Amino acid sequence: MNGEPEIHAAPLEGWRLGVTAAVVALVLLAFVARLFDLQVLRYDEWIARANANRVEEINVPAPRGAIYDRNGVVLARNVASYTLVITPAYLPDDLGKVDAIYRQLSALTGVPVSRGTVDKEHPYVPCRSDQGIRQIVNFGETFAPYRPVKIKCDIPRKTAMIIRERAADWPGVGIEVDPIRDYPTGYLTADVVGFLGPVPEALVDYYKQKGLVPNRDKVGYAGVELSHQDLLAGTNGHRTVEVDVAGHILRDLKEPQPPKPGANLVLTIDTRLQEAAYNILVHQIKYINERYPMPDGAPRTRSGVVIAMNPKTGEILAMVSYPTYENNRMARFIPAYYYRQLAADPEKPLLNHAISGEYAPGSTFKLATATGVMNEHVVTLDKIIDAPGIIYLANKYYANDPGKAEKFYDYNYKEGGFGKIDFLHCIAYSSDVCFYKLGGGYDDEINPGLGICRLGTYARALGYGDRTGIDLPGEAKGLIPTPTWKRIYKGENWSTGDTYLASVGQGYVLGTPLQVLMSAATIANNGVQMQPTVLREVVDAEGKVIQPFKPKVRWDITTDPIIKVYRNPGGIGRCKWTGQLKTVDPWAIKQVQRGMRLAVTDSIHGTLHHVFEGFKKIAVAGKTGTAEYCDNAAQKRHLCRRGDWPTHGWTVAYAPYNDPEIVVVAFLYNGGEGAVVAGPIVRQVMEAYFALKSADASR
Repeated sequence: MNGEPEIHAAPLEGWRLGVTAAVVALVLLAFVARLFDLQVLRYDEWIARANANRVEEINVPAPRGAIYDRNGVVLARNVASYTLVITPAYLPDDLGKVDAIYRQLSALTGVPVSRGTVDKEHPYVPCRSDQGIRQIVNFGETFAPYRPVKIKCDIPRKTAMIIRERAADWPGVGIEVDPIRDYPTGYLTADVVGFLGPVPEALVDYYKQKGLVPNRDKVGYAGVELSHQDLLAGTNGHRTVEVDVAGHILRDLKEPQPPKPGANLVLTIDTRLQEAAYNILVHQIKYINERYPMPDGAPRTRSGVVIAMNPKTGEILAMVSYPTYENNRMARFIPAYYYRQLAADPEKPLLNHAISGEYAPGSTFKLATATGVMNEHVVTLDKIIDAPGIIYLANKYYANDPGKAEKFYDYNYKEGGFGKIDFLHCIAYSSDVCFYKLGGGYDDEINPGLGICRLGTYARALGYGDRTGIDLPGEAKGLIPTPTWKRIYKGENWSTGDTYLASVGQGYVLGTPLQVLMSAATIANNGVQMQPTVLREVVDAEGKVIQPFKPKVRWDITTDPIIKVYRNPGGIGRCKWTGQLKTVDPWAIKQVQRGMRLAVTDSIHGTLHHVFEGFKKIAVAGKTGTAEYCDNAAQKRHLCRRGDWPTHGWTVAYAPYNDPEIVVVAFLYNGGEGAVVAGPIVRQVMEAYFALKSADASR
């Protein structure tokens, strides 16, 4: 029409309509199938995922228990640490105001407004990162805008109070108060108290089972903090909360379980005596190095130990291992540089040498030999023993071995020895030759001697050769050698000369300072060995005693049959135990006590006579030791010269003699003669103890 062409609609082909309908049907079917899969078949899975996004489990940290000494002096506590935090969601919408807040916070805290980036190579680590405020906040806003992010930790309290006062002007800015460990006595008690650190990677699963959170909660790394971790840590609390997509907590879904605070521990340590022992030891080390320097001018000794214990209860009154470390420097985190410095120190300050150091005990070990000699009736009290300066021994390695003659010296061999003396004076004078004969026998004069097999069983009865079980980590076993041990580890048979050396605490014998202390304490306590401990009481958060102190007896060698009976005391081949056990006669212990007392009272050669001269009000008994050694450190310093080996200095003593209440051991690594270098330490620590006791009684 009107000259325009007519447009005719093409007829719709049926097959196209069918294809379109089929495609639409397939798409709808796919949607329906997917919805059916999500809503029906996988309903439980997606509900669980939705709940996982909506529900959050919060672990609430428990306050750690405090640690006190026996007089209530604080050794470890929790103190407030102030942390500047920002919650991104609560910051003003005006970016200019946000920048103004950042600038003012930067001026107060020293954290730059902008610095660095947060990425895989430079992750954000709370309290450790060095990014600027803007970068830290942006990181928090990306992941959980309603969760505060830490800008700076350990800010001064004054700064924290200023920030809190400005809270109304600085929305989103806040102060979190976190507890951190504080050790008021620091280095003085560090080896006993220890320090905290993050959950070790190797123990993550173990501590997770106990409800702790890795990368947040801290655990004990040393001392009481480690050995009594479970008591101190308490039990973390728990919250189940609903959160929105931004991480904002909406409500509690279950009744919260509050955390259970850790228990407070009261230790047996007397900080006053601990301080006195520390200062006495350090002063003596300084004096020795000034008075008796090494030939090359180097310091003679750099380390030592002092331990004081009540022999009747096992309470450790003081335990000093020098050099030590400053555990307060580990309060928030363990500085890598400081830890490397301690680890590289050849004197090993991180090691508690009182329980972990293994040394030749020297003549202090003669207490074990003497106890065995008396109980086995190797000699009688009136037996006169010839103790020249030098004796010759046919050193034998097997039964029919003719042996090769070797010299064995007494420490005063240049003066010709001690001559003819009895058993008690063998102890008092600490005659090596006398104890060689008593331990290994000598021709027809003493035949047989105690022998290595019997010597070993008496040494173990006094506390050598195994851990004492003190409640501190890292205790060493020491070593009481046997013929079997020597064949396995040295590839040689045991020899009679080995027995001679073991009888005087030399050769392969090793002991810790605590074991030396325990041997004397057992003698002082008439054969009763108490369990050594640094824990006195456990007190709950309200001050109620939940675990009072109860002294524990390890064994009584006069009533508990723990002494093994051997067919061959000399141990040729190996020690052959008959299967029988016996006790120690109390009379034998009394004779060892008498010999120790004679060491103080005998004015001729008593090894402790000059040390305790003038110490008349309180009767003291003790034993000295000068132990030759040659370890790796001595070899590096070229000190191991045959016939002139370096020596450690030991002294162990107890008082009062008839009713002992304190036993003290002092050890000086490479210190020299025990009576000269360690004896004065023991005396001064005893003087401090009785002075404190008198002062307490007069209050």
